Amino acid sequence: MSNPINHNSPSYTGSLAVLTSLFFMWGFITCLNDILIPHLKAVFTLNYFQAMLSQFCFFAAYFVMSVPSGWLVEKIDYKGGIVAGLSIAGAGCLLFYPAAGMQSYPLFLMAFFVLASGITLLQVAANPYVTALGPVETASSRLNLTQAFNSLGTTLAPYFGALLILSNAVKSTDELAGLNTVQLSVYQATQAAAVQNPYLLLAAVLFALAALFALMKLPKIALESANQSFQPDEQGSAWQSPLLLLGAVAIFVYVGGEVAIGSFMVNFFGQPEIAGLTEQQAGKYISFYWGGAMLGRFVGAAVMRRIHPATVLTFNAALAVVMVLMAVFSRGDLAMWTLLAVGLCNSIMFPTIFSLALTGLGRHTGQGSGILCAAIVGGAIIPLLQGLLADSVGIQLALLVPVFCYAYIVFYGWFCLRKNAEVQL
Repeated sequence: MSNPINHNSPSYTGSLAVLTSLFFMWGFITCLNDILIPHLKAVFTLNYFQAMLSQFCFFAAYFVMSVPSGWLVEKIDYKGGIVAGLSIAGAGCLLFYPAAGMQSYPLFLMAFFVLASGITLLQVAANPYVTALGPVETASSRLNLTQAFNSLGTTLAPYFGALLILSNAVKSTDELAGLNTVQLSVYQATQAAAVQNPYLLLAAVLFALAALFALMKLPKIALESANQSFQPDEQGSAWQSPLLLLGAVAIFVYVGGEVAIGSFMVNFFGQPEIAGLTEQQAGKYISFYWGGAMLGRFVGAAVMRRIHPATVLTFNAALAVVMVLMAVFSRGDLAMWTLLAVGLCNSIMFPTIFSLALTGLGRHTGQGSGILCAAIVGGAIIPLLQGLLADSVGIQLALLVPVFCYAYIVFYGWFCLRKNAEVQL
């Protein structure tokens, strides 16, 4: 076993480069849900609330599995957590094959949960690992850089998902009503089968990565107490940090707002008063949403070496509020492109909130990481609420839900700036 990390060490570039593959993979898989949801909605003739149950099962795994994942990482180390997480995620991908073959929506929901359980373990292990691989002053910048490759995965996923999963035209409700029982059964079987091969390929890649990481040597982490704005005492815990607690709420609303927008985007762009796009056309446009997040993270990684991360966070969240409001109260191309522009605003939010919330936790950083990952359950709850609202008032007005999410993040950025000013006095 190698020696614990010394933060004065000149470089951990090699380790960071390897870890970026994990960020890419879980970004790709998570964003593929945005393509799969409208597909399943059409195949199983679901309403918006029922369709959002897939996101609920996926992100509920973060709440259920984050604490056990943190405990497991303490027992088997970060490298072991990465290998186990990749293996569990691979098993989840394999479950999509029988779910599609049996045309069973409940089995699809189970597959979502198992897949997300593996990704949860990866998040709990990899995010604090990245923050520890270098000086604490540049933790936000470093995490934004690696998260940029997460956004590369989310940028590519909609395009490939649209080609592989949405390549067969989905019939409208009226067209489905005109099919007899045999025709409907054949149609549903064909549409469900489109899911099988892409997820088999993902399973193979995840198992290959698990084998690669099992054979690799990675630095052992020794998290040191940093002289920051909050220092838990020897008898304390991460729960005593106001930055962490408010940050957990920020993670909850951020992930919920981001996922809610992404999940409804295909259907939103299909509205006649917005763009009237087919599902396959709309699926490809989602790449602009996630591509903006990728571009913003590369830029943000450089900007936050000169500007305090909380300042950048506050600005981006305020701009997101404006963009979503424009999408709600406008029509046509303006509504479509302002909603897509929210991706650029999202770019630095998750890694910046994550690193700010962990500030000064020292030996309680692992516990704090588990709490923050549990807060990702916002991706399960907020889209579900937006689905209920969309069923009653329509998709466009339902987008007001993310507006409140981003408004809270504006508050959190301001709070972090105030805490930083207090430390400097």
